[in-house]
Order: sequence, then structure tokens, then C-alpha cells
Amino acid sequence: MRYHRSLLALAASVLLAPSAGLAQGTDTSLPIPRFVSLRSDEVNLRFGPGQQYPIEWVLNRASMPVEITQEYETWRKIRAVDGTEGWVHQRMVAGKRTAIVIGTEPQILRRRPEANGPAVARLEPGVIGDLKECKGDWCRLELPKVRGWLRRAEIWGVYPKENFEN
Repeated sequence: MRYHRSLLALAASVLLAPSAGLAQGTDTSLPIPRFVSLRSDEVNLRFGPGQQYPIEWVLNRASMPVEITQEYETWRKIRAVDGTEGWVHQRMVAGKRTAIVIGTEPQILRRRPEANGPAVARLEPGVIGDLKECKGDWCRLELPKVRGWLRRAEIWGVYPKENFEN
């Protein structure tokens, strides 16, 4: 009998989950989608927008960039760099922009936004830095002991044509 109730609860949660049209833009005037970062080293990704929904994944990296794709009340649906998606409470994300180095090879952080600019550091895939500025094909990152520029195509956490300055 308990198994039956679990199935009914799961079916109800699927039926009561907000649709994409209802969830978008209900809480903030901020654009959707948008990039933010995780506040904590342990963030539960839930099946739906509420604590009653089961935890599907746990993200274990503070400052990791994630993309908000939907909003529902105090809940945000996010997508990680690997495509993992789930709902988190708004207090688990911060407006601070970060980026993660992607690819399979180390990327060269440059002093200036130029392909032949002096190398500052080699960043391994998975390194996360504070995203300070993006213009054209280049984005400026700050890490604890180094800062410089990477090509936009070498990071995840910024849109292809997005230009900004923090």
C-alpha cells in the first residue's frame, strides 16, 4: 500500500508542476534565461519547484555558473554546464557572474584580449573564475592569484553575443 501512495504522490507532483509558460517571469523583472552562480558547496536540485519534490541531483561546487531557465515563486529552474537541470530555492543562487573553463585541453589566460597577447596562466578545464567583462570574442576573468582574458568559446557562463562590464 505504501508503494501505491508513493506512485500517486509522484503522479500528482508531475501534474502540478508549473508549465514553462506560467513559470517564466512571474517573480522578477530579470531576463530569462540568465546566468548566475551557486552560493553553496551543496545545492539540491529537485524534480519540481518545492521541498515536496524529490532531490534528483546534488551540485557540490560553490561559485559554479548555472543558467536560470524558469522561475516559479521562490524557486529557480537551473541548468549546469553538463546539461543537468533541476529546481533550487532562490537563496541557493547569487547574481555574481562566474565562468567555467570548458574543453579537454588547458586554455591560455592572456594579459590582453588578443590571440597573441602575453600568457598569464594555463587554466585546466573545470577552473572557475569571476567573470568581470565580455566584449567581442573575449571575456576577462579574475581568479584568486591571477586575472586575464580568455576567448568566449573557451568558457561557459556567458551568451554568444552578450557584452557587459561589472
